[in-house]
Amino acid sequence: MRIGELAERVGTTTRTLRYYESRGLLTARRTEQGYRTYDEDDLRLLQQIRTLQDFGFDLEETRPFVDCLRAGHPAGDSCPASIAVYRRKVAELDGLIDRLQAIRAQVGAELLRAEAELPHGPEPRCELGTEWDTEREG
Repeated sequence: MRIGELAERVGTTTRTLRYYESRGLLTARRTEQGYRTYDEDDLRLLQQIRTLQDFGFDLEETRPFVDCLRAGHPAGDSCPASIAVYRRKVAELDGLIDRLQAIRAQVGAELLRAEAELPHGPEPRCELGTEWDTEREG
């Protein structure tokens, strides 16, 4: 398949595919006329890259998965280098989750403090009341 069809099937642009090629993640074969051609293996490789990027992996972190697929493994994550990247990403995500939980606790504490300082105590928390009051005023 040619670059436009591959881009469409993967859900990206031809420019992105040329960028991946320049980074060594994608290898195009050329026709006699100089057109780039790709096969189903390239499609699978790009789907792996896109999935990893959706999970928050940067482009360079996808390289071990690409290399694993190119080495003939049916899944790009069944090689030691891919597993190492997974481990690093899980540790990174754990750190982010811990940080977000700490921030959430701080914001929750500030909310409780601010509500306690209201002259008549906290306002009632009725989602329907807010919509109803807005409709009544209109």
